[in-house]
Parts: sequence; C-alpha cells; structure tokens
Amino acid sequence: QVQLVESGGGLVQTGGSLKLSCAASGDTICITAAAWYRQDPENEPQLVASIVGGGSTYYAASVKGRFTISRDNAFNTVYLQMNDLNPEDTAVYYCNVNCLMGSRDVDYWGQGTQITVSS
Repeated sequence: QVQLVESGGGLVQTGGSLKLSCAASGDTICITAAAWYRQDPENEPQLVASIVGGGSTYYAASVKGRFTISRDNAFNTVYLQMNDLNPEDTAVYYCNVNCLMGSRDVDYWGQGTQITVSS
C-alpha cells in the first residue's frame, strides 16, 4: 500500500507560480513512475506530466515549457512546479504513482488539490 498526500494548491493570479508536492508513504520502494493529472468540471481527466525512474519526463502540450515535474531519488516526494499560470490551468490536480508489485501494476492516487487561477 502507498499513501499519497498532496499540498501546495491554492489561488493565484494569471502569470503566477505554484509548486505542488506529493508526499508518498508506505511501500514506496515499489514506485516506478509518477504523474500529475488534472480535472475540471467540464472535461475528462488530463495527464499533465509524468516522470519515470530513469528520469524521462512527459508533458502535455498545454503545459510544456511552463510546468516541471521532478522527484527525489526514492519517489518519496514528487513535485510539480507550475509557472506562468493562466485560467485554463484551473482544475483539481491529482498525484498518481504506479507501483510494481510482483507481476502487477497498481496505481495509487492522492486526494486532489484545487488550483484556481484568476484572470
């Protein structure tokens, strides 16, 4: 079992910055990848950014160049640095990690943190 606790959300003006943190506890040694998703009331969940054990990253086109995903070496904490925020970034942001448990891939999710960007 892995527990995830997110922090760092809030209200920010257009052009501002926020940094989200996702603290993992429990069987964190199983974590092989991490990601941030977001969802607003009008859209399906969107993969925002991901990072794997080797350090390779992926970013959605809408955030590339503005957001940076990072982690500590043990995946105990995953971060999402968000710069130059705009109202379209308003959503609930969720931390996700993928655990390899034997032959099974198991996903764990944080509780979500609200980001609101005012114009």
